[in-house]
Parts: sequence; C-alpha cells; structure tokens
Amino acid sequence: MTEKTLTNTKKRIPLLDVLRGVALVAMAIYHFGWDLSFFGYVSSASVNDGPWKIFARCIASSFLLLVGFSLVLAHQDGIIWRGFWKRWFKVAAAALVITIATFYFTPDAFIFFGILHQIAFASLAGLLFLRIPALALLILGTAIIFFAPYLKTELLDGVHMSWTGLQAEFVRSNDYVPVFPWFGAVLIGMAASKFALSSGFLARLPQKDRLSGSRVGGVLGFLGRHSLLTYLVHQPVLIALIYGYSLVFPAQIDEAALRSDFATSCQMACEINNTVAACAYFCGCVEAGLDEAGLFTPVATGAIGFNTGKPAEISQQCSIEMFDVPQDQEQEQKPQP
Repeated sequence: MTEKTLTNTKKRIPLLDVLRGVALVAMAIYHFGWDLSFFGYVSSASVNDGPWKIFARCIASSFLLLVGFSLVLAHQDGIIWRGFWKRWFKVAAAALVITIATFYFTPDAFIFFGILHQIAFASLAGLLFLRIPALALLILGTAIIFFAPYLKTELLDGVHMSWTGLQAEFVRSNDYVPVFPWFGAVLIGMAASKFALSSGFLARLPQKDRLSGSRVGGVLGFLGRHSLLTYLVHQPVLIALIYGYSLVFPAQIDEAALRSDFATSCQMACEINNTVAACAYFCGCVEAGLDEAGLFTPVATGAIGFNTGKPAEISQQCSIEMFDVPQDQEQEQKPQP
C-alpha cells in the first residue's frame, strides 16, 4: 500500500459516521418499543420475542461490526496508545455508570455486561488480533458465533462468569451482550476492514459522498461522531417523555394479556434448564402463589422485583415442589391460578 493510500485511510470516513448514526437511530427505535412495554402500553412478548428480538440482535451486530472495522483503521500502522486509552476509559466509565444505574432501578435484571461492556472488552481483546490475516479473522469470528451455543457448561454458572456467555443457566438482564458469541462479530468487522484496505476500497471513497453530504446524512453523521454521548442520553430522554405521558394517559392493564405474557416468558426461561412439563408446573405454581399473595400484577408489570422478597420465596418454594412432583404427574398437578 502506498504512503498516499495510508494517509487517505487515516482520515475520518464520513460514511462510517453515517452508519453509526443509522445504528443509533435503530437502537433508539428498539428502546422506545421496550420502554412502551415497561410502562405497560404494549405487551412484553412483542418486544422480547419474534421480529423485534431479531431487530435488536441486528442492531447489536451492526455496532460490533463497526467496532471491529474501526479498530483496524485506527491502528493499522501501530497502536496509538494515548488515543486508545482515552477512548477506552470513556467507554469503560460509561459501562460502569450503566451498571450502577440499572442495579439501582432494576436490580432483578441490571446490566452487568451489555453492549458498552462488550465494546470495552472487544477494544482491548481486539488488539491481540490486529496482525492476523483477514481470512483467518473471518473464519475465527464465524466459528465463535456458530460454536458458542455448544460450549456452554455449568462450571461457568453465576454472575461472576456470565460475562463469558458460556454458562448453562439463564441470565436475566435488560441488555446482555456476552463475549461469546458477540466477540465473533467484532472479528468479522476486523476482517472486513482488512479486506477493504487491501483492495483499496476505502482509499477510493470520496470524503463527501451523496449520502453523508445530505441533510439526513449530516444529522446521522453528527450522531455517529458523538455515538457514546448519544447512547447515554437517548434512553433517559425517552423514559422521561413516556413517563410524563403516562401521568396524563396511564396505560390500561390487560389482565389476560399480562397473564399470557407472564406464562410465555416464564416457560421460555425455565425450559433452558428443565423439561417442558416441569416448567409448566413451576410457572403455574408461581402464578398461583403470586395471586394468593396479591402480587401478580405488580410483579408482572415490573413494579415489584421477581427475585426479591415474597416473590423470591414463592419462586424458591415452587422450584422445590417442581422437582418433588413425579414426571408423569407434573401436568396433572399443575396449580391453577
């Protein structure tokens, strides 16, 4: 690669800023739907399953692909340590703030390894792969994504090791982006960057293309250049707006939909480690126990945490009963709420 080419690729690429901006807008759309669910305006199943869940995974993947792509561009001629550590500490500090804030507001599902935690990890770990050829990175990244579900083990159960993504137990978190399989997307992004550099594609990109030069592109590019600030600010703003709206037009609770969502989410979480029949008994037992205690609606809407106090006692007791019930009697003895 010529010196001129290296110089050109060292310049900021407006198109990458626009792509980051697109990812941020998509993320805000997803969070808006999640917030509507949190306040009871839409069912939780609609934002936690199906197309909406796929949408969320596509957003996370796009962020991490861009992280890998940019990591290669920033350090292709050697690691610029001062700039690297300055940016890394900002991301790590923001991730810590997210953990502390969510632990305070939603302790049952706080964010201990979300997208910012993954970016901080990947930014460090990715440095070890900077000199690996593009094809090898592509193969390794794809292998991590494909094989991660088959590498789970109970030896890594517990929050202290759940950041790996290789634990066998189910993890409750409002944003969970563990090392495996998500670091694979970063490696694929690094491979794409190396392919783009070696082919001369980036050097041929104009500094002002039609998209980034448009008004919409300008706004998206601005968001992309200030991606960390945008990430930290957008969710509090959305929550504040929806909360203000809820004070004037509170959500109407659909009891039937609430019970359906609870049963579905409970069953899905339980079946990760237990049989379908056992989970049917457990979820029915929990629902009946919460009803008897007058806590079903507060727990189902998120007003009361499921893993603390009386709800936790009910869950623990139902877990004990679930394993005491003979396999062929689980369905017959399912408690009715």
